[in-house]
Amino acid sequence: MRVVLQRVKQASVTIDDQVVGAIKRGYLLLVAVRDADTEADIDYLVHKITNLRVFEDAQGKMNLALAAVAGEILSVSQFTLYADTRKGNRPSFTDAGHPEKAAQYYARFNEKLRANGIKVATGEFGADMAVALINDGPVTILFDTENK
Repeated sequence: MRVVLQRVKQASVTIDDQVVGAIKRGYLLLVAVRDADTEADIDYLVHKITNLRVFEDAQGKMNLALAAVAGEILSVSQFTLYADTRKGNRPSFTDAGHPEKAAQYYARFNEKLRANGIKVATGEFGADMAVALINDGPVTILFDTENK
């Protein structure tokens, strides 16, 4: 699995001019699944993301995790994180997971984040979405379970 995490002041996702998910302070997660991913990959990412300390403490150091700042998550599926651009000018997406598995793992990932007491808003798997955000920092971190 690949996840791009962006620390945000706020973020939202819109489908057909309707806001379907919105958060205030927290993380925007762009999430991609491949067929070789396992439940252990989901658990690894949930642990890393919920415990990641990138919010500032009283001394201005990135030392606080999401729960310490009552942060929220906006999770958006994005298979294009597995784009292969090595050949030609049109990316190949053959490394991205088949939609059935990817949808199941994306939903399971979000369920496990919620089980940690985090408010999780989402986009809609497979939909054409407009994502808006106000980056905070900016802080952007890439997770890839192939490189644990």
